[in-house]
Amino acid sequence: MILLDTHTWVWFVSNPELLSAKAKQKIDDAVREKAILISSISVWEVALLVARKRLSLTIELDDWIARSEGLPFISFIPIDNQIALKSVQLPPPLHNDPADRIIIASAIKTGATLITKDEKIQRYQGVNTLW
Repeated sequence: MILLDTHTWVWFVSNPELLSAKAKQKIDDAVREKAILISSISVWEVALLVARKRLSLTIELDDWIARSEGLPFISFIPIDNQIALKSVQLPPPLHNDPADRIIIASAIKTGATLITKDEKIQRYQGVNTLW
């Protein structure tokens, strides 16, 4: 089971050439196993990036999200009380980006490997990452 960080999800869907070879292989394996998770906070992050014109999609945002939701190998994880609480209780050192903290807490709760290029997250000892 893997969980895609927000940028990994965007790249997987729109620019797979930006993925590392190891990340691409792990994602390809997870596609076959129907074992890809994405935190709902990533939907919020993508919507915010589009609204701020820091991310441009080739189709409307709602359609882009709906297409991802329709993929049979992706499951979205809602932010439940356990994830919300865990995101605040993560031990230091970790930067304070709330979305990253929720993604990390989601990976910990599910036992998933977090696929991320974010070096701060990769250095964090509390979560299994791959890039």
